[in-house]
Amino acid sequence: MPVHQFVQDSTLLEKGLANYCGYNTIGFLAPHNAYSAYGDRGSQVQEFKSMVKSMHAAGIEVILDVVYNHTAEGNHLGPTLSMKGIDNAAYYRLVDDDKQYYMDYTGTGNSLNAGHPHSLQLIMDSLRYWVTEMHVDGFRFDLAAALAREFYEVDRLATFFELVQQDPVVSQVKLIAEPWDVGPGGYQVGNFPPQWTEWNGAYRDTVRDFWRGEPSLGEFASRLSGSSDLYEHSGRRPVASVNFVTAHDGFTLRDLVSYNEKHNDANGEDNNDGESHNRSWNHGVEGPTDDPEILGARAREQRNFIATLLLSQGVPMLLHGDELSRTQHGNNNTYAQDSEISWVHWDEADKPLIEFTAAVARLRAEHPTFRRKRFFTGNTVRTGDGERLNDIVWLGLDGQPMEDGDWEGGKAIGMYLNGDGIAGKDARGGTITDDHFLLYFNADGPTQATLPSEEYAAAWDVVIDTGGDADADPTVQAGATFDLTTHTLVVLREHAEPETAPDHSVAASLAARSGTETS
Repeated sequence: MPVHQFVQDSTLLEKGLANYCGYNTIGFLAPHNAYSAYGDRGSQVQEFKSMVKSMHAAGIEVILDVVYNHTAEGNHLGPTLSMKGIDNAAYYRLVDDDKQYYMDYTGTGNSLNAGHPHSLQLIMDSLRYWVTEMHVDGFRFDLAAALAREFYEVDRLATFFELVQQDPVVSQVKLIAEPWDVGPGGYQVGNFPPQWTEWNGAYRDTVRDFWRGEPSLGEFASRLSGSSDLYEHSGRRPVASVNFVTAHDGFTLRDLVSYNEKHNDANGEDNNDGESHNRSWNHGVEGPTDDPEILGARAREQRNFIATLLLSQGVPMLLHGDELSRTQHGNNNTYAQDSEISWVHWDEADKPLIEFTAAVARLRAEHPTFRRKRFFTGNTVRTGDGERLNDIVWLGLDGQPMEDGDWEGGKAIGMYLNGDGIAGKDARGGTITDDHFLLYFNADGPTQATLPSEEYAAAWDVVIDTGGDADADPTVQAGATFDLTTHTLVVLREHAEPETAPDHSVAASLAARSGTETS
């Protein structure tokens, strides 16, 4: 959420509500005073610096959510708080033939005039301040397409991006775009400059569609493998894709699998606010239920989403509380809910889901095959036994590579990741290798999958099965058939015999000594 100084919306205050998210900025060079624990007359600056220093000491980077696309002054009916009174035409985009009105590409009443030198200077001064004085590590730009509008069109080479590119400070930190706004032509996923990473909205939509049973297998495969179709043409790498399934301005993960429709009545807008097309699935009942089958299906689906997200190529972004099974009771627009609807209820945390999330995150961290720095090439590489296979192979449930006709109409797919096909070098210049992995994604009913032949691996160990039992840890031979339960994700790693732990006991020392003396 943003930390810039913001003010409350009068329309919310009149309803007895408050701006919870803070997307109502009025001061780009000040931390929000109400977030300070020690005072609001400058002490919040020192407090923020101390927070960043503590985060860095713990190995955590700080990336700010910044809102430079609009301000709290709103449209022609809004208050005059700052820039309206200084130079209205310089700071805001106005309607050409009637300049008392504002162009609104943000849904908030106004749009900052990012093509004017004074507005650009303000934005750049703000960015440099937060890097040089507050020591943050990067920025996520809210509705970043609005900053790219030259006149009325979205232009990827807009002045703002040229300034960022040449700036010796800002160009060196992490730059993340929310690559859309609400104006015409505003959806710009894949079109930002090379040094930028992007919230990949195409990933979100495709993965949601897959797990609700409306998959496009080709699109799903592209998103799993890093979205090279969106980013490779500009010379970017998989890290350009910030993958996500849920975010702060939508359903939580638990609500995504529990509601077909939004339930935003508490916001006081007759449920007209918020996204209506959520690509969600309630599994048979809208909202809370005591039905054990539905509860089990929802719990499994949450695990499917988390594992898909964490094991896709790119940078995973997990919404806070999704690992806890946090609910907002179907409200997908809690910007006005500083209430129990949006608060985290720690005493209701789903601890097994937390452990599952940690296990999958640990798998990703331990295996570079899930964190490849370059896109797959489709070229053959050795598997370690003299055989040659592609760095990635898409498999049908029959264990054979997918053919052209197999991509239409299916709801299940296998993915082979060749641990000997990881492009790039490690920090010491050495070759990066890993185990081979198989992943099966089944968005259909119960079915069976046949493992590929021995050239992939002689046997496989099941390391994740979202539809299986906690104690299940089978080893499956090449070519064998195993069950895929309804809506499940299975991860298999090439089988390796466990290493024998060395015996360092007193008895071992005595035995060794006895053997030496006997000889």
